[in-house]
Amino acid sequence: MQIWVDADACPVVIKEILFRAADRSAITTTFVANQWLRLPPSPHLRAMQVAQGFDVADDAIVAALVAGDLVITADIPLASQVIDKGGHALNPRGEFYSPENIKACLSVRDFMASLRESGVETGGPSAMQAADRHRFAAQLDQFLAQHKS
Repeated sequence: MQIWVDADACPVVIKEILFRAADRSAITTTFVANQWLRLPPSPHLRAMQVAQGFDVADDAIVAALVAGDLVITADIPLASQVIDKGGHALNPRGEFYSPENIKACLSVRDFMASLRESGVETGGPSAMQAADRHRFAAQLDQFLAQHKS
């Protein structure tokens, strides 16, 4: 199992949690972004820089992951592709996407996009809180404990 991170929009505090988790669990964790990333020195951390463009990082993650891998992303369409390929998807707020909830998440995302396209101001996601970081770290730790090879 590997961990893949949709790193372009991943909050720094979540990246820091992932750095520590990769070393603690000795699991290869690859940060995929369309810009250069600085990672701490570790045999378990990798950076993959992809070309600029819409969904290029997402496509690289989907192409590289295998069933059972974990992907960290807030991108719901990417999470859907990960689930379709047999992977696991966890968002930076500590919520897992699953075969049971992904269709509803996609529907809400599409509805909100249509509202924005029609001129309705929907606002963005709320700021990352300490509770979100704790929930993410707890979910990640629980997942890694359950999926040790």
